[in-house]
Amino acid sequence: MRLLTYQYRGEEAVGVLGEEMDLVVPITALGLTYDSMNTLILHATEEDMTRLRKGAKAPPSGSIPYEAVEKMAPIPRPLQDVICVGLNYMDHVAESTRFKGIDHQRPAYPVYFSKRVSEAVGTEGEIQGHLELDEQLDYEVELAVIIGKDMKKVPAHRAKDYIFGYTILNDVSARVLQGRHKQFYFGKSLDGFTPIGPWIVTPDALSFPLTLQSFVNGELRQETTTERMLFPIPDILAELSAGMTLRAGSILSTGTPAGVGMGFDPPRFLKAGDTIACVIEGIGSLVNTVV
Repeated sequence: MRLLTYQYRGEEAVGVLGEEMDLVVPITALGLTYDSMNTLILHATEEDMTRLRKGAKAPPSGSIPYEAVEKMAPIPRPLQDVICVGLNYMDHVAESTRFKGIDHQRPAYPVYFSKRVSEAVGTEGEIQGHLELDEQLDYEVELAVIIGKDMKKVPAHRAKDYIFGYTILNDVSARVLQGRHKQFYFGKSLDGFTPIGPWIVTPDALSFPLTLQSFVNGELRQETTTERMLFPIPDILAELSAGMTLRAGSILSTGTPAGVGMGFDPPRFLKAGDTIACVIEGIGSLVNTVV
């Protein structure tokens, strides 16, 4: 099942995508009144989720053509900063350390940082390049996990029970700022630096491993599978929840593979007018243009 946030006739709403992927079913057409994706994640019952699945299988009258809606990030305004995992693919570890001029080795533990998001950008939306602040603008395709209920001290073998769904996140990064401030927060948190979408796919609709790809102006830049993660998702969630409560609605972005702009020699950073497509098998495509 694919859940999305959209605008239609000037109003923001939550819907479920029909199985043919040509119709959006407003949740109100199914008798549900949640006013945002966050509210749905926090309060939807199993009965509500069953109703949504039935709506996707047989879209009722009142459904809207997908092409007629304005696409938004599935969670336009996250409840908290996005939790990010750095250096979770060995080939990206190599290119990242090469760019910094240091030796690389397999990290013993995950690298965690956060990404502030005032408002996430949806598919077909624009990435503010902030090129006047930093000309080293980069892209990173990542699989993002949406937490479905509060997690505290959850072991790895039970972690999947707490996942509401998955989506695509482009961890847009300003590399000069990232290096200048000796940490990731500012260089990854500029306005418009968090495209997410095109929707949330529930776990029952995905089969792992998943292939991740990114394209810049149609050219393949990144490609890998989730099998190559150094730190698997259940282990990450277990480690984090051992010491901090992961609230329902939280977003975890799980790292990017090799092929980012800084990994080329010479580097191939983004410029105004470039279009980036982040593609994950079983989820879809998140497409954005730099302005």
